[in-house]
Amino acid sequence: MPLPAVEPKRLYRQIAEQLRALIGQGEFTVGSRLPAERDLAKQLGVSRPSVREALIALEVDGWVEVRTGSGVYVLNRPKRTKSKLLETPEWGPLELIRARKLVEGEIAATAALQAKRKDIAAMRSALDMMMDEAGRGVLPLEGDRAFHTAIVEACGNAVLTETIQGFWDSRRGPLFMRLGGHFENLKSWRSAIAEHEAILAAIKNHDSTAARTAMHAHMDKSHARFSASWRRAKTILEG
Repeated sequence: MPLPAVEPKRLYRQIAEQLRALIGQGEFTVGSRLPAERDLAKQLGVSRPSVREALIALEVDGWVEVRTGSGVYVLNRPKRTKSKLLETPEWGPLELIRARKLVEGEIAATAALQAKRKDIAAMRSALDMMMDEAGRGVLPLEGDRAFHTAIVEACGNAVLTETIQGFWDSRRGPLFMRLGGHFENLKSWRSAIAEHEAILAAIKNHDSTAARTAMHAHMDKSHARFSASWRRAKTILEG
């Protein structure tokens, strides 16, 4: 008899399943607020970003509700409702940003050495698209994708191009979209656009070190924006 493939579980899913089990056992009752992320991370022996990803997964799955400015609360979820936690192959959003920092930092450095005039023009056009989208009150996601694609295409490596497009397209998954709903708005995107300007300036100047540093700074700031406390999230969205 053929054996089914064994899928390694991502850490955030393991944490989510532990928390889901505790909710099911009544450890956390309906309507109660879960412990703070730092406390859960300490008790579980994991990082706070992994706990955050697990909480977002539970929110997507209908087990909890994240209330910005307050905390995370247990919902009344019928036991007969099938969980989707085991069905999603999605990467954790914060883990994805860390991976992008490593890979795209080197891509930006390489692009600074290899970019031709047409590549610089494509990056400028994508950045202008981001500013136009933001100016129309639209989150500049399409322009963002075009910008990072233009950078990697300057490297002339199809494997890298498909990898970066795969990374970026993961932003459209339910976990990243839900996390973005708590922390992304036009104000945060204006900050991101300024970070993109710094990346473009370094590449245009063919400064490999500065390009790598600017990309790392952008990813670090993105990670920080998505890692703010839920109370801080309310301030960000209302600011």
